[in-house]
Amino acid sequence: MFICIILTVAIVLTLFYVWLILLYRKWFVSLRLFDDTTVIGAHTSFSIIIPARNEANNIAACLNSIIAQNYPQQYIEIIVIDDFSTDDTVAIVQQWQQQYANIQLIELSKEDTPPTTNSYKKWAIEKAIHNANGKWIVTTDADCIAGKNWISSFAKCIEKEQPALIVAPVRFIYYPTLLGIFQYLDFLSLQGITAASVSTGVHCMCNGANLAYQKVAFIAVNGFAGINHIASGDDMLLMNKIKQQYQGKIIYLLHPNAIVLTQPVLTWKDLLHQRIRWASKADKYEDKSIFWVLLLVYLYNLILFTLPFIALFKWQLWLYWILLLVIKTIVELSFMKPVSRFFGENHLQWFPLLQPIHIAYTVVVGWLGKFGHYQWKGRRVV
Repeated sequence: MFICIILTVAIVLTLFYVWLILLYRKWFVSLRLFDDTTVIGAHTSFSIIIPARNEANNIAACLNSIIAQNYPQQYIEIIVIDDFSTDDTVAIVQQWQQQYANIQLIELSKEDTPPTTNSYKKWAIEKAIHNANGKWIVTTDADCIAGKNWISSFAKCIEKEQPALIVAPVRFIYYPTLLGIFQYLDFLSLQGITAASVSTGVHCMCNGANLAYQKVAFIAVNGFAGINHIASGDDMLLMNKIKQQYQGKIIYLLHPNAIVLTQPVLTWKDLLHQRIRWASKADKYEDKSIFWVLLLVYLYNLILFTLPFIALFKWQLWLYWILLLVIKTIVELSFMKPVSRFFGENHLQWFPLLQPIHIAYTVVVGWLGKFGHYQWKGRRVV
């Protein structure tokens, strides 16, 4: 009886999961590239905000990619917020300031520290926006590199669509190691789901490494008020607030020029802590559609994780597990292929081999995201 119940649950979850992935695939392939031939009328002013904590190895390349933008520099303001770095991040930014007048540095160590804070990044972004002169806020990370037409693509999107918030694509830099391949493919799937769901207005999904919104919209929703006690969520939770007040004004910018490259983490431990940080806000969304999707994905991976252990007592279950794994792989690959084509790199030959790792990783991260704690850049968050 127990085995029958387990198999029934596995089959039902598989059917729901297959339906979900095929729905995401349908939404993604229906997307059309943004028309980048749009002529810019009046130049939009941008304040590019870069929170940085111990980013001495990355900040110069990030600044260089922004200075090299194919967009008039007088309309670009760069604000780096140093988050109590203990390396040479501040010194490097100061060197760049000597060459470029549009770079501003804010050191949180010299600001009035709030009595308590669980999210230094939100605090940093709020400080930067308070000092920002641009009509549009663009957030990225200190380990990101943008193409030369990045800001131009935002400006054209604003000119044509008149949005309040723009979600744009992010891609990990590919490294041919097990960890590098795993991160690349896992993040690629998340980006595909983001593009599919945002473009249809189903979920509030985005990544703070490549996000733009009107400064007046940030002020209108009272910034991070109400969510600043949550350690992460400076992107998706803010997006949810803006979506509620600016219905129909959220845009996904699907164009290669809008892609930002970002560095993967270097150890499995750091990956675990990074993804626990992302997962920790799963039950904080007012958009409950995200919660139910995450719950389905978690339960589906949990049943696939436990089936091999149950099969130790009934070997026939191995056949069912293999069959479900094959179905999962085929369906996910049907979604990953068009996503991979857009991002311009195809490493999907590794995808089937990484399935067991991804299943275990999803179960562990989902559990610890709810009940555990993590460390990020030297800070422990409970």
